[in-house]
Order: sequence, then structure tokens, then C-alpha cells
Amino acid sequence: MKVKSKTVNFDELIVKKKAKRKRPPYPAFIFRTLVRLLSIGELKKTGFTYQFEGMKKLPKGPLFVLMNHSSFIDLKIASKILYPKSYNIIATADAMLSKEWLMRRLGCVATNKFTPDVPLVLDIIRLIKKKKRSVLLYPEAGYSFDGTATTLPQSLGSLAKKLGVPIVTIITDGAYLYDPLYNELKTRKVKTSAKVTLLLDADGVKNTPADKIQSLIEEKFSFDNFKNQYEKGVLITEKTRADGLDRVLYRCPNCNAEGKTVGKGETLTCTACGKIYRLEENGKMKAQDGETEFSHIPDWFAWQRECVKREIESGNYHFEEPVEIGAIFDYKCFYKFGNGVLTHDENGFKLISDDGKIDFKQPPLYSYSVNSDFYWYEGGDVVSIGNSEILFYCFPKKGVPVAKIRLATEELYKMYKEKRKG
Repeated sequence: MKVKSKTVNFDELIVKKKAKRKRPPYPAFIFRTLVRLLSIGELKKTGFTYQFEGMKKLPKGPLFVLMNHSSFIDLKIASKILYPKSYNIIATADAMLSKEWLMRRLGCVATNKFTPDVPLVLDIIRLIKKKKRSVLLYPEAGYSFDGTATTLPQSLGSLAKKLGVPIVTIITDGAYLYDPLYNELKTRKVKTSAKVTLLLDADGVKNTPADKIQSLIEEKFSFDNFKNQYEKGVLITEKTRADGLDRVLYRCPNCNAEGKTVGKGETLTCTACGKIYRLEENGKMKAQDGETEFSHIPDWFAWQRECVKREIESGNYHFEEPVEIGAIFDYKCFYKFGNGVLTHDENGFKLISDDGKIDFKQPPLYSYSVNSDFYWYEGGDVVSIGNSEILFYCFPKKGVPVAKIRLATEELYKMYKEKRKG
């Protein structure tokens, strides 16, 4: 799904009237029903089922709903489970592009990913405490790259404690395998399901410390789609299943070359050393010749994280690439305004445009993660940095692994956090 875009001068953009923060909209019943009806076909196609855990049905009154983020089918799954309950959805700003009117009537509240947003927190509190409406939040913010949970914000437990309402989690199984982000919107014949858990009722929230609530949430967001696939004997036979897998597995464990892997068809090939790995129908990786260093994709991805961490600790981590720059400003369209250079190192991010009009810095402790995305609205891989006022979307001109930038951001944040404690 592509978005409308327009090329402008940056000076022209900043004098435009920026989209004002609006009060969270009322999720109109007719539009909630429309989404529910439009979801039927795809959910039937994937044989979607769900089960309750710790409850027989959803509790009455407002809920704090936390759902994992695996693919574009997530909203349809949520609609099936929560309908006809009235709920607002915390959504990324790009979801509003060219369709703000519709998204607001679905109850969407926009925010910039991985940027501190105090007004959003106040909106959530007001929605639940005053408006008595439920709130659906995808706490991972970004889609899962390797089929496991992404880093969660450490403020979830405190927020849930303030809200004081039942916490319900929705954890899907199969949604990632059905339409993984790396595979460029190529869906597979996979069944989907979800487990809907009453994590804590209102009394439980009241009587549980915030740090314990945080631990309970993190425990629920502990899953592994590839492990589930293998253990359940799910076979994915599509011949394009490894297309784009190099976005996730960007480093060769055989020769350590980075950015030289190519995922195509059923295989991942390192163009530096020539080693070929096949993505088996059961979700395992298998070398065609020699040792299979990592048969489990999340293990391969975790190894890449350790490699990034060692680079940072040794002072050798440095990313610097030419990028095309764009931004979301008023939701009317996506604005492109030229080229620049994005740098990432131990000092954080730095973005400088070729014309010198943009000179933006973001320190390592600004956020615990960063919005790195694959095949963003069919426009290419992207890294977004910025603040609550403006988010710069940076599209590397070369095929660089944006997954590494997310890993490096998280490891730098943890390193500086530990230094601050010390």
C-alpha cells in the first residue's frame, strides 16, 4: 500500500500549518462495525481462532489492552476480539496519511514512534478515567523483525498502575508467519490465532506494584513465532518465503561480512563468501554445504545483536550513509525534501541535509529504540528520528541493514543507562 507523496523545499514545509493535536476522537459504532465486516474475509482465509485465558469473556467497562505487533492483520484481529466494545487505538502518525478523517472515526490517536509524548499519556488517562473507553496499545511500537517480541518501554507498568483498570493482553500466533514484514507483503497460507488473557483485574492492578506489573507484561510478551512453527509442524511452502530475509539476517555467520546477504526465493546467499542457506518449510535455516551456524532465525538475529554490542564496546560502531529525507507534517501527504547524510555512532544520531537547512541531533538516551522499518509503504527501508514536533524519515540510498541501526540504538541506550546508574 503506497502513500501519496509530494516533493517540497524544506523552508516551504516548515511554514505550513502543522496538524494540531486534537482531542481523541469517539470511535463511531458504524465505523467499528465496518472494520469488523471488512475483516471477515481475511480472518476466514487464515482460519483465525482465539481463546480466553483467566476469563470467560471480556470484562465490562474500560480496559487497557496490550497487543503484540506482527503484521498488517493485527487490527483486523483486534476488531474481531474486541467488537462491539468502544475503544481508542494508539496509532503511528503515518497511519493517518491521506486518511485522517477515516482513521479518527475508527478511534485512532496519532503519535510519533519512539518519541516521548506526555500529552499522549494524558490522553490515555483521560480516555479511560473520564470517557470510560478502552484503549488498545501496541507497546512494541514497531513490527517484530525476527518473530520474537521487540523491546518494550519500561513505563508500561507505571502507566497501567495509574489507569487502574483491568489489563488484557492479546498475543497472536501465526500472524507474523502469515505476513512477515521482511517479505514485502507476500502473504502465506498460514492459520492465525490469538490468546486473550486477563493479566490483572482492577483489584489486581491496585494491589500490585508497578514494577511487578511491568514484569508480568514482559512475561506475556515473550514469544517465538519460528519456534512455534517448528514445534507445531507448520509448513510454509511458498517459493518466495526467503524474499527479503536479508533485511533480518544481514550478517553472514560464516565469513562475518555485513550487508552482503541476499534473500531470494527459498534461500539466503552471502555474496561475499558464497555460502547458501535454505529457509526450510518448517522455518529452520539449513546450510546447503558445511556447518549450519544458526538453524533458528531468532538465534541468528540475537547473535547479530551481540556483534553490534561488541562493536559499540570497542568503539568501532559507526554508521554514515547518504539518505533521502522526508517527513509527515499535516497528514495530507508524505513530504519529500531532498537528500542528506545520516550518521549514527556513540554520540547518537545526526542528520544533515545537503543544503544545510537540516542539522538535527538525537542523543543516545533520547529513546530506548528507534523506528527502523522494512519496505515502508512500498517506498523502501527507513529509519525515523525526531521528536514530537517532527519526525524525519530517512531512506538509505544503498541497501544498508536498517535492522542493525535498531539493534545499535537499543544497545547504546542500555550502555548509557548503565553508565548513568554507575
